[in-house]
Amino acid sequence: MPAGGFPLGNVLLYLAAVAAPVAGFWLLPKLARLLGRAGRRGRRPTEPDLPPIERLAADLRRVHRSLRTLHSGAPALRRRATSQAYDALLVQACRAVEVPHRLDGELDGVEREAERLRVEEELRRAGLAIP
Repeated sequence: MPAGGFPLGNVLLYLAAVAAPVAGFWLLPKLARLLGRAGRRGRRPTEPDLPPIERLAADLRRVHRSLRTLHSGAPALRRRATSQAYDALLVQACRAVEVPHRLDGELDGVEREAERLRVEEELRRAGLAIP
């Protein structure tokens, strides 16, 4: 026994009994946050929010107009970039109104142009005011 008459083991047990709940209540929120982060890290990223459908339709009209008014001497890079921007907008609009499409596939040339025309018509039927 120590000089004060209290066994050291009992004092340590008392301190552990007092400190354990305090430490538990302090650690619990931190542990929950940590586990939440770890769970989110393993998931697939969610699809980004789509812009409002009105904005998509306006962007489609604007880019379509740009694509149709490119002069014949315009650089091929500009023509290709404008076409890709238009296709990307068509894909976003299809997602917004749940219209199936194949524009993100390996279509080229006439097949891609035919798919664009089909998608434009489906989007018009869905109520989008596009050219």
